[in-house]
Amino acid sequence: MFNLLLVSLGGGLGAVSRFLLGAKIQHRYPDPPFPVAMLTVNLLGSLGLGIFFGAFFGGIPIYEYNNPWFLLLGVGYFGAFTTFSTFSVEAVTLLHDAKYKKAFLYIVLSIAGSVAAFIAGIYWFI
Repeated sequence: MFNLLLVSLGGGLGAVSRFLLGAKIQHRYPDPPFPVAMLTVNLLGSLGLGIFFGAFFGGIPIYEYNNPWFLLLGVGYFGAFTTFSTFSVEAVTLLHDAKYKKAFLYIVLSIAGSVAAFIAGIYWFI
């Protein structure tokens, strides 16, 4: 039960953080060429998760589902802060609107950028 509470607390904080940062970016850039708000959120979230794993665990933790920090931050906060579902909706919307170059750029930057950001974050500490 305590583990569920930790994931819920982290998830709530992560979702609110994502919303606030996304809204701030959208307010500043109301008509971006492609979805920069979620791209920024996903890149920052991947970097943050990498930093957390590197600093706290010294690498990628495996089977840490009893570790309260892993549940609170790794699963809860960063799991809710980043959003693959919104990325998918935005990518499909660009494809549907026949904005193929923008869709390709958004997809590549989101996936490759998130992986690169995670790697940079984790290797910052190990």
